[in-house]
Amino acid sequence: MSTAAATTRPGIRPGEVLADLLPASRVRDTALVLGGAALTGLAAQIALPVPGSPVPVTGQTFAALLVGTALGTSRGLFSLATYALLGLAGVPWFAGGGSGATVSFGYILGMLLAATVVGALARRGADRSVLRMAGTMLLGEAIIYAIGVPYLASAADMSLSAAVAVGLTPFLLGDALKAALAMGVLPTAWKFINR
Repeated sequence: MSTAAATTRPGIRPGEVLADLLPASRVRDTALVLGGAALTGLAAQIALPVPGSPVPVTGQTFAALLVGTALGTSRGLFSLATYALLGLAGVPWFAGGGSGATVSFGYILGMLLAATVVGALARRGADRSVLRMAGTMLLGEAIIYAIGVPYLASAADMSLSAAVAVGLTPFLLGDALKAALAMGVLPTAWKFINR
């Protein structure tokens, strides 16, 4: 008997994410995609300014990674794409009620890719243990910064080192706390479901 089979309750198949436990339908998938976009938009309204940085601390990155992990690859991608496209179209749900292509839009593009990657990892069970969830969240955060910081440097006409100083360094502690929260939430949800 495999370890995966021994640690999951009957009816949960390998490769499932939390969203797959709901009855399958197009309505479900549409609701999950729109709900994930809305959750990300709501979390972006939790915005604290960082002195000297054009980028605030928000709950948006946590929500984006949580959406990707809970919804899986394609629904996570569609959810963050919906969030990004509607924000570009003028829906005021980027950080602090913003919209359009701001200097921090690169982070949103990073969130789109990160949600897709963490969703793929969740399909491989990365959301079922604290240690694997830690690695998943750290990789997701790294993807967000790998796109967001260079975009910030270009959009704000600053050097890459200056963009790192104002768009990465001040956020590391907060992101570690967000990752720790995710490390507790998703594996705990799976443990609860497996009872």
